[in-house]
Amino acid sequence: MQPNARKVPATQIPCYVFDSDREATQYVAQSIAETISQRNALSQTTVLGLATGSTPVSIYRQLIRMHREQGLDFSNVITFNLDEYYGVAPTALQSYHRFMHETLFDHVNIPKENIHIPDGTVAPKDVEEHCRQYEEAIRRAGGIDIQILGIGRNGHIGFNEPFGPRNSRTRLITLDRVTRMDAAADFFKVEDVPTQALTMGIGTIYEAKKLFLLAFGEHKARIIREAVEDPVTERVPASFLRGHVDVSFLLDAAAADELTARKTPWVLGHVSWDDALVKRAMLWLCEKTEKALLKLDDDDIRQHGLYSLLREFGSSSRIAHRVFRGMMDTIEYHPAGTEPRRVLCFSPHPDDDVISMGGTLIRLIEDRHEVHIAYMTSGNIAVFDHDAQQVADLVTELNRQFGIDDEKSPLLETEVGRSLVSKHPGQPDTEAVLRIKSLIRWSEAKSAASVCGVEEANLHFLDLPFYQTGTVAKKPPTKDDIGLVRELIERIGPSQIYVAGDLSDPHGTHRACAQVVFQALKEIEAATGSRPEVLLYRGAWQEWALDVIEIAVPLSPQDLKTKKEAIFRHESQKDSALFPGPDDPREFWQRAEDRNRRTADLYNRLGLPEYYGLEAFVRSDGQNL
Repeated sequence: MQPNARKVPATQIPCYVFDSDREATQYVAQSIAETISQRNALSQTTVLGLATGSTPVSIYRQLIRMHREQGLDFSNVITFNLDEYYGVAPTALQSYHRFMHETLFDHVNIPKENIHIPDGTVAPKDVEEHCRQYEEAIRRAGGIDIQILGIGRNGHIGFNEPFGPRNSRTRLITLDRVTRMDAAADFFKVEDVPTQALTMGIGTIYEAKKLFLLAFGEHKARIIREAVEDPVTERVPASFLRGHVDVSFLLDAAAADELTARKTPWVLGHVSWDDALVKRAMLWLCEKTEKALLKLDDDDIRQHGLYSLLREFGSSSRIAHRVFRGMMDTIEYHPAGTEPRRVLCFSPHPDDDVISMGGTLIRLIEDRHEVHIAYMTSGNIAVFDHDAQQVADLVTELNRQFGIDDEKSPLLETEVGRSLVSKHPGQPDTEAVLRIKSLIRWSEAKSAASVCGVEEANLHFLDLPFYQTGTVAKKPPTKDDIGLVRELIERIGPSQIYVAGDLSDPHGTHRACAQVVFQALKEIEAATGSRPEVLLYRGAWQEWALDVIEIAVPLSPQDLKTKKEAIFRHESQKDSALFPGPDDPREFWQRAEDRNRRTADLYNRLGLPEYYGLEAFVRSDGQNL
């Protein structure tokens, strides 16, 4: 079975780029299903090595669907999980035991005795023997037929952290700082993440007959390039997979973006030039030579291996002018035009609107457009406990001092206080606490939007059902989520829509929200024959690359000052956000300012007009994600 995807040339591990993460996971699920069916027909067992985390969840959902709808029989399947946190009880919210049962085992007919997961509660004195028995169980089962893998930002597979031994076996390890930072959201803060874990070793993983490593999103792009193109090194454990007889890396476009064949294919030899690739090559050349576009000459092109550009398009001056004019055309002072229109901005969390396009919101208001903002989720899990306690205390004291007859006020103070005091590390909040945290984010969003000039009547708090779990792990979006978004779009009737098209959102909420909006738009287009114009903005983590930017909205110093003031209104996210994202100590207002200033600086370096700041957008046909 060959992937219906584009194979990336010149990589030392076979890499396949799928149009979406869903297509990649469907391919793996189908491969597993075919193997199970073939083995079942021969009365043979199928041994699966399973992974946890957000990446394989879609695989498990597909397998459950096949079991229910197509009768896929798991009675001869034996499973071995890669890893488990040490010191975490099987019933804990973050336990991989619990994860696997909730996402797969409880929904298919794998015999209980065929399920193997490392035991994170085994006594320290028994750890070595437990690991030896785990290895022995794999051998007795005949070895793993298909092993599913993810990859950490530091290159770990399983919990095999950088600088571990290449031939390692199942063992107890100490978790790397990067791994613990990435897991912080699941435990609500990094201090609560365990410091140790049990994991299959690299040697154990390598002995599996077939390996599928899946990676999605831009935050995985750098480590994917290092794993498949740079020298094999203990610093990147995934690089040890080179040489395996049957290994495949299955990627989406964002995760593959740093691979040479995609980022700078001209360095590998012959390429078929189109407008987009010419633009990327010339902007890359500006960066390499530290020259503006119109200062590039033929020697610059020759010295950097772009001879074919000259052969196909003529002189460097001609090529540079072509790209220069295209970049000039991206600068747009009036992104929705000068005639009043109705505009709708979808904000996944209550602060994404002002962080990512606050300056554009200001401009849209100045241009007399009717601006609406839809806050798609409550964002309540991103509020510190002490903020919720302060609000509960404030409400109670206000009721006391002003003599407001509210018999629920003491109950609120008692319930919130008791639940927060008794809350264990990594434990989700009670309903009362979640409601308070939702109200905090609601009030901050209203205040921030008012700074940009958006009327309160035009703010819409959707609180989509898929988000309402009280934890970082979310339910898959359903027709209920899509229906709420569709109803809003049809009721407002915007001519232009802004959507967070962020592939680096570390928790996946942006991606899920974008998919909901696009599905709603597809339904609207099918019903009416048309849909609004859609522009994609980026979240707090990254800006669009220069070569893909289609609209760049100039910001004045006052615009950026007002935008920062709007971001400041999100006080629960200021100074120290609960989920700031990996490896970036800056506050959200700092990231926004630095990004807008940097984009303007990059335009200036190309020889384009110099602006104080720029916010960037990409047009969408609904297929960008």
